[in-house]
Amino acid sequence: MKSYSPTFLRKKLVHQLLTILIVTLAFFQSSAQKADLKYQEALKLKEQSKWEESLGLFEGLLKNDSNNIDFLTNTSYLFCKVGNRQKEESKRLSNFRTAEYLSKKAVALNANSAQAHYNYALALGRINENASSKQKIANAKLIKKECDDAVRLDPKLAGAYHILGRWHRTIAGFNFAEKAMINTLFGGVPEGGSYEASIDAFSKAILLEPDVMLHKYELAQSYAERDSKGDDIVCKVWCKKVLEMTAKDDDDKDTQTKARDLLKKVE
Repeated sequence: MKSYSPTFLRKKLVHQLLTILIVTLAFFQSSAQKADLKYQEALKLKEQSKWEESLGLFEGLLKNDSNNIDFLTNTSYLFCKVGNRQKEESKRLSNFRTAEYLSKKAVALNANSAQAHYNYALALGRINENASSKQKIANAKLIKKECDDAVRLDPKLAGAYHILGRWHRTIAGFNFAEKAMINTLFGGVPEGGSYEASIDAFSKAILLEPDVMLHKYELAQSYAERDSKGDDIVCKVWCKKVLEMTAKDDDDKDTQTKARDLLKKVE
């Protein structure tokens, strides 16, 4: 039986370990490159408003790296977008609840992520759309806090101003019974909540994202709901601006339909 010296055996072992290390590093490098390519593709689909396709890729990325902030925030946002297209209320709510969970996790992992705070507010806002008055009121302070955190961390985050615009309008539009409930639950109406603040917030969103027609429609809606002298004229102007734009996706088409209906209502 052939024998080997200790030096030879050590060298052989080192060589084997180096080979394993090189192969392992190459594997992880290849996996990282594939993940990056998949991430870039998912972002491209998102920019093209292909929400379902983009969500599918991000869910796969998140499955492999569940604590990645970029994956969490994008997946959360897309669940809100996809959920908004669902016809069945149960499916809509399921998507929004998932978005809430993911965005809340992102905030817990990185409290300095403006996008995480924005997505959390967005998910809560979507949930509130068809919620009871009690739930809307219960979520009101949290939505405001998350939006305030988002714009504090990123003053150019238009989406956060958009949610603030809707928040102020919702609070301003509460009826007597709802305001009484607020007084009972919170000892008063949450700070803010005026049509003027709503108009200011949407105006900021438009300055930051002039190509997003939803900001303009919501601004028109705030003028219509305030219904002060001359507001109907300003509302018409913004509705017409929306209708002059080119729809990029189904969401834009829905927004233009709402703008036409609002225009007819104020004329």
